[in-house]
Amino acid sequence: MIKKTRYETLTLDKIVGGGQALGTLADGRKAFVWGGLPGETVTIRVTKKKSHFIEGIVTEVITASSERIEPRDPESFISTSPWQIMKLENEQMYKAALIEEAFELHNIVLPNPIEVYSDEVIYEYRNKMEYSWFSSTDATSGADTLDLAFFARGSKGKYPVDHSSLARPEITELASAVRDLLHTKNVSARQLKTLLIRSDQNGNAVWQLYLKDEIEDIITKAEASALPAVGGEVIYSNPKSPASVITKRLASFDVTTLEDTILGTPFRYAVEGFFQVNIPVYEQALRDMGEWIDNKPTIDLYSGVGSIGLTIGSDNTTLVEINEHAVREMRQNIQRLGKTAEAVLAPSEQALEYITGNEVVIVDPPRAGLHADVIERLLETKPERVVYLSCNPVTQARDVAMLAEGYGVRAHRGYNFFPRTPHIEHLVVLDRIEQ
Repeated sequence: MIKKTRYETLTLDKIVGGGQALGTLADGRKAFVWGGLPGETVTIRVTKKKSHFIEGIVTEVITASSERIEPRDPESFISTSPWQIMKLENEQMYKAALIEEAFELHNIVLPNPIEVYSDEVIYEYRNKMEYSWFSSTDATSGADTLDLAFFARGSKGKYPVDHSSLARPEITELASAVRDLLHTKNVSARQLKTLLIRSDQNGNAVWQLYLKDEIEDIITKAEASALPAVGGEVIYSNPKSPASVITKRLASFDVTTLEDTILGTPFRYAVEGFFQVNIPVYEQALRDMGEWIDNKPTIDLYSGVGSIGLTIGSDNTTLVEINEHAVREMRQNIQRLGKTAEAVLAPSEQALEYITGNEVVIVDPPRAGLHADVIERLLETKPERVVYLSCNPVTQARDVAMLAEGYGVRAHRGYNFFPRTPHIEHLVVLDRIEQ
């Protein structure tokens, strides 16, 4: 039975935390809508239907907002960067409002007006992109095509793309070159998983081609050397996992790691590892954080490859990270930099003995926020200061509310790490309340 596509027409009221515009249907149900702006009357295609709400994507703008602009990627922006339809000043305003709303939800009034820093580079800023693959049959020749692809928001479908305006130019160039090379091979999208490309600030790019099948010599050494990259890898990835996990490295060519300098400190990192995708804005966040770090011992929890603790931490810094590959890179960075820092491979909630109360504690947790055991330990030992950078103000506000019995907000600032998207980074400096 073919499922009938459903459409609704409604007026949108506001932007909500997930980044969608919110409206109300005639029957009282809420509608969470991508591709619309407050004040607009739109027709949407319903992508999810529940008893109390629906989700949808705008198919027609009947009455447009004065904030609306034409998206730079009309075919793909809904999936990659749904806020391409608004001016930067409106994006900044909405992001500040979402931070305020997150904290008000927990009855926390931030002490200063909310500022969101932007370097105003809103396109070609991402130094990492991950593409899927799409095959179709040419109606004229009957031959199968092979295209780069993104997943469609609100469905499991994919659609072909040739670029994203968020990616640095060298990433777009390399992605097209790998695609064109694979056009010469007898390979389909069913055998491929993803193409991951990363570049450094100097324009050097490295690729990783993830396969669902162990295909030998899908890219030869000579072919790899002709790509606009400093190196790359072919990787077999367990097809039962939706993620691009490394099951087996089938081939490596030339340089397979990258190096970037952050606030004058060089860091080496793996293509598949965690590293910031917008380094100029990240550096501003680090400068701001550094103003609150003194000469006390520093603990950097959820530390990745150490890019916070090894740039702004004191001479006595402990870095805690759960990912073994990141810790491997971190230890190499410590050695190359001649630092005396200690690298600890452990979940932060299992390294609580390092929080004694005599340190400045830096935390940069994943979107889920701080583990409850970390919060309990902070309240038990009461370090003088906690510097908390978050990629999710909603969970950050929850954590700050739980820490409020021992800490007050000293300073805060937002950062637009991901222009044209709803994602926000937010810094909160917490000082111990003296009894």
